[in-house]
Amino acid sequence: MRVFVAGGTGVLGRRLVPQLVARGHEVTATTTEAKLDLVQQLGATGVVMDGLDAASVGEAVAKARPEVIAHQVTAISMAHAGKPDMAHAGKPHIKHPDRWFALTNRMRREGTDHLLGAAEATA
Repeated sequence: MRVFVAGGTGVLGRRLVPQLVARGHEVTATTTEAKLDLVQQLGATGVVMDGLDAASVGEAVAKARPEVIAHQVTAISMAHAGKPDMAHAGKPHIKHPDRWFALTNRMRREGTDHLLGAAEATA
């Protein structure tokens, strides 16, 4: 099966991609330019995609012609969201989760819309 993993080198994707490959699926995984080598190490075909750009998503999905799309895009790494502002009053927690998860939330809203649109366009 052709599987498109949006966010293939993120926190979740880098664990999902090798499992899909091991089960014999043809995987295309999205990533940043800096992590294209990691996608190859995971056994997938890499494609650079901006999840917040509908045209970029549309082109990536059209080229991969997937049968399944897995949305694993987040921005929860310190590289994307910065170091979380932790509070330590009793139990550690993120002081301002709305700020720290802002880009991930945007990816989930807008990025999901772009992936759905691309899926419909290639169906």
